[in-house]
Amino acid sequence: MIDRAQQAHVTECLPLLRDASPEFRAGFFRVAGLARLPRGAVIAMEGDACERLALLVAGRVRVYKTAASGKEITLYHIGEGDSCVLTAACIMSATPFPAIAEAQTDVDAVLIPAAQARAWMGDPAWCAFVFGLVSKRLADVIAVLEDVAFQRMDARIAACVSRLAGGAPVLNITHHEIAAELGTSREVVSRILKDFEGRGLVKVGRGELRVTDPARLKALC
Repeated sequence: MIDRAQQAHVTECLPLLRDASPEFRAGFFRVAGLARLPRGAVIAMEGDACERLALLVAGRVRVYKTAASGKEITLYHIGEGDSCVLTAACIMSATPFPAIAEAQTDVDAVLIPAAQARAWMGDPAWCAFVFGLVSKRLADVIAVLEDVAFQRMDARIAACVSRLAGGAPVLNITHHEIAAELGTSREVVSRILKDFEGRGLVKVGRGELRVTDPARLKALC
């Protein structure tokens, strides 16, 4: 049961609820549950049945695919106020989850049973939310395909580091994590970062990168 204080916090974090009718919000909280997951927790594996739809109140989730070789590539990230379009699609079509979802930080989420998620498709606010997810995530996946097909790896790494750093001078990330984000090998990432370091763009440390020339690094994107 979600108490009134929690309901107020969840409503503030979820645009869906802020814009919904009082009747929809009341129905939402009658069926919703809260969950907390630690960083690194695997939320869903490929082939899992989708029994609930999670809407994030706090934290960040990575959704990715793995190859037989062990390489990974990120499809998209889920943040506060957002949800997983693959889970929504699997619930609507009663098909297994086709990827892996993992908590990148501690995560707080509201869980909606699959049957209720399907039943709400007749509600305008819920329908707009679900189709908004489809539109946003389709754009994300197309961007990933364009990067893989058309961008050089050094440009992709420069873009990834610039985006994840977000203007901060130091990024706490490993070469393996960058490789997993971009669907390449750790050796390729290490070689390109060493080149960036030689050009004065970054300073490579153990488990961290110091962006020493953010303007020139971003120009490589």
